[in-house]
Amino acid sequence: MRLLALALLLLAAVTYLLTLDRPAGWEFLNAAAEAAMVGALADWFAVTALFRRPLGLPIPHTAIIPTRKEALGRSLEEFVAANFLSAPVVREKVASAELSRRVGAWLAKPEHAERVVGEAARLVRGGLNVLRDDDVTAFVQQVLVPRLRDEPVSPLAGRLLADVVAEDAHHGVVEVVLTEAHTWLLDNEALVAEVVGTRAPRWSPHWLDTRVGRRVHRELVTWVTEVREQRDHPARKALDDLLSRLADEMQHDTEMRQRVERLKVRLLEHPQTAPTATALWNALRRGLIEAVEEPDGLLRQRGVDALRAFGERLLRDDALCGRLDGHASDAAEYLVTSFGAEVATVISDTVNRWDGKETARKIELHVGRDLQFIRINGTVVGALAGLAIHTVSVLL
Repeated sequence: MRLLALALLLLAAVTYLLTLDRPAGWEFLNAAAEAAMVGALADWFAVTALFRRPLGLPIPHTAIIPTRKEALGRSLEEFVAANFLSAPVVREKVASAELSRRVGAWLAKPEHAERVVGEAARLVRGGLNVLRDDDVTAFVQQVLVPRLRDEPVSPLAGRLLADVVAEDAHHGVVEVVLTEAHTWLLDNEALVAEVVGTRAPRWSPHWLDTRVGRRVHRELVTWVTEVREQRDHPARKALDDLLSRLADEMQHDTEMRQRVERLKVRLLEHPQTAPTATALWNALRRGLIEAVEEPDGLLRQRGVDALRAFGERLLRDDALCGRLDGHASDAAEYLVTSFGAEVATVISDTVNRWDGKETARKIELHVGRDLQFIRINGTVVGALAGLAIHTVSVLL
């Protein structure tokens, strides 16, 4: 593009020289060529002055980019911060982007959901493999145990137990225990009779021990069945009252609170506490690693199904999409308000690290082609302007 602009300048110069002292009529072409040279030289000076000193001469207000790159970097930083990293602009852009629907449409495709689950599994596996037994033991002994020792747990445990009882959340556990106890009793009649027989006196005959053991077994089965089937059974109410009283005492009774704290300290200071915690962690870690490493395993398949279901819900639930888009807009506004100015400083810091000549060269490589059109246009416009001025002069 430089060569093209220079060629037009040389063409204007040659035309000017060839049309000097020509007969009438050629002066119009001579005037156009003269003005074209003036326009080409003026625009060459203007374009060149942006990046370097024309002909190396120390002309004021030239080589603007190399000498004022810091000021240009600050101006660009302020421009980006004011027009691109402002809270209203970012909030409007995020709100109009419909991120939730785009995410939903993406997650609804099986291959995308599988990809997300696969990446998450890789991260989980990597994180689990990084943690060593020594790290877990050190964390338990140096962080967890001292923190729990100094933190009163009785009031917190009491409030938690009171909430559980108030919400009847413990009934599920009770049902499981009763069901398992009923099943065990039905399957272990002989064992119950044997246990009862071991408690009988030596002089008691064997047949009597057997009958007593069977009777005890029947009564136990009957009692467990009644407790399981009757929601208002006295045993259930007694358990509820016991748990409620225990929760209240753990919160307000000084003696009970001290007993709970002493029990906590004994458990924490037991030599097997840290090894047990480490062993439990190892078992959990091995189970998780095996679950996430199995491509067609139940855990990963459920994750894929859950993501697909969530994506499909996003596509049809306008209210949910609205809430999520609102949260995304709030998050974007917070990030821009809190860190937008710091992000924008990347521009000025980067420009300041550049060498002046290198900066001018980089910018010229990106926009120089368009700037050379200024020289070309200046040559053409100058020629037309010179022709018009000479024509007006002749007519006047």
